[in-house]
Amino acid sequence: MATANKGTKPKVGGVRFAASQPAEGAHSHVHFDEKLHDSVVMVTQEKDGNFLVKVGFLKVLHKYEITFLLPRMERLGKDVCAVPLPNPNLKVISITPVSEGYSVKCEYTAHKEGVLKEEMMLSSETNDGACVQVVVQARVMDRHHGTPMLLEGVRCVGAELEYDSEQSDWHGFD
Repeated sequence: MATANKGTKPKVGGVRFAASQPAEGAHSHVHFDEKLHDSVVMVTQEKDGNFLVKVGFLKVLHKYEITFLLPRMERLGKDVCAVPLPNPNLKVISITPVSEGYSVKCEYTAHKEGVLKEEMMLSSETNDGACVQVVVQARVMDRHHGTPMLLEGVRCVGAELEYDSEQSDWHGFD
């Protein structure tokens, strides 16, 4: 086994890599707050009293379970239900009263690309005529742009059948 004498040859054109662990007090990495506001589903109340729920980036032809919190509204009371709307892309699964307001769980299918807005109506079961509109807004990416990082409160529960190029009638140039 041959051994090289240390220090006998000059180092020319070498590459030096930093140690895997930075020295104590070194500022070589970025610190983030525990919870960035960009990492959670954002619920904002509009001037008219209705709500906009921004769920971030989703992938086309995927199905998501989205859970968000609406603040307590006296006019709706404790017992709130979803008004049935003919919307195949957004379905309310549950509305649960919690100390902060209402925890809403829904299922959303990202059916096309772009910025999409889907509506749901929540109504009081005890106060006739009391209701609130909730608009769920998603930015849906095409299937070629990777997998989005989902916000807290959004969970992918499946993929729809995607277009299969082998089943296409177009065969190119033969």
